[in-house]
Amino acid sequence: MVSCGTILVVEDDPNDVFFLQYAFQEAGIKNPIQVADDGQQAIDYLQGEGAYADRSRFPLPCLVLLDLKLPVKMGLDVLGWVRNQSQLQHLLVIVLTSSSNIRDVDDAYRLGARAFLVKPVSTDDRIEMARAIKRFWLELNEPPSLAGRGPE
Repeated sequence: MVSCGTILVVEDDPNDVFFLQYAFQEAGIKNPIQVADDGQQAIDYLQGEGAYADRSRFPLPCLVLLDLKLPVKMGLDVLGWVRNQSQLQHLLVIVLTSSSNIRDVDDAYRLGARAFLVKPVSTDDRIEMARAIKRFWLELNEPPSLAGRGPE
């Protein structure tokens, strides 16, 4: 198994970021977490541009947790952009949003999301979701090789 590195959380609500980080801590996820609070910041991060140019501080993530309702650029726009970048086409992107609208679900999968999760409301459910992410995506899953990321 190849160890997964940094996780990029694309989320504009600081409360959701706080609760997700808490759930990750409780689930024993020790991966470094980077946060982009709008869709354009996520794109800048993934391109390694502007404030995110230093790849030692802002490494290419092995996993992206992407909200859909974002300022500047919406989550589906970010997902579409990711899938149009040859070096990022295999990046693992999980949609993590409050929407359970079937059109959002279908659009996310059509654009290449690897999973679609609805944000849990309770703390216990958030922790359980974090444990599931850890077990499947960070422990059992074999991530694809990405440009800029050599063997770890």
